[in-house]
Amino acid sequence: MPSTAPDVPPRPTVLLTRPEADSRRFAAGLPPELPVVISPILRIVPVAHDAARLASAPGLVFTSAHAVATAGPGQGRLALCVGPRTAALARAAGFDVQEGATGEAGGLLPLIAANPVPLIHPQGRHLARALPVEGMVVYDQWSQPLSDAAQGLLAGAAPVILPLFSPRSARLLSEAAENAPKAPIWLAAISESARANWGHSVERSRIAARPDADGVIKAILSLLSPEQ
Repeated sequence: MPSTAPDVPPRPTVLLTRPEADSRRFAAGLPPELPVVISPILRIVPVAHDAARLASAPGLVFTSAHAVATAGPGQGRLALCVGPRTAALARAAGFDVQEGATGEAGGLLPLIAANPVPLIHPQGRHLARALPVEGMVVYDQWSQPLSDAAQGLLAGAAPVILPLFSPRSARLLSEAAENAPKAPIWLAAISESARANWGHSVERSRIAARPDADGVIKAILSLLSPEQ
């Protein structure tokens, strides 16, 4: 007799394209049964800068964890921070941390306006949003090609969950796909702007309720819910 067992849908795989260490940290927060492939689309590269000026600045603005180590010992200096991880690193370095309320750069605007001390923003060369403080580029974000494993996922039949963490990385990822992905794409975007920079079709899509890693993880879990 022919089998009457229902077809089992192919299991989705998460494709993580943040820098290696960031991707591994994010993967640790996902359900352990969820397959993960890591293929960084960006590499963080230090840029020569005035380290002595940063080390003596009375106040810093950190919108990325990658910038904290460039600013020297905190020694009680003010640090306005986006996101809990950046804030935790700044506290560990000895800064007096104030964290923005919204998890994204715009949430720092009230703190910037309320603090009279001169502020410097050590930042990457590519910014999602400029802030009304002096900026100093301390690292670059170089694009990289997707790995063969990542390209194979996008060319396969099983769903691929794509977390998108910035408009630029979404655009680079869209361009790096050698052809329009054949796999069903499930997007979990950190923002509407990141979602808008993905240039291919999607089967499912979620925008994070809060623009941080925890928000993106919750968006992924929503994509996996049985109601989908």
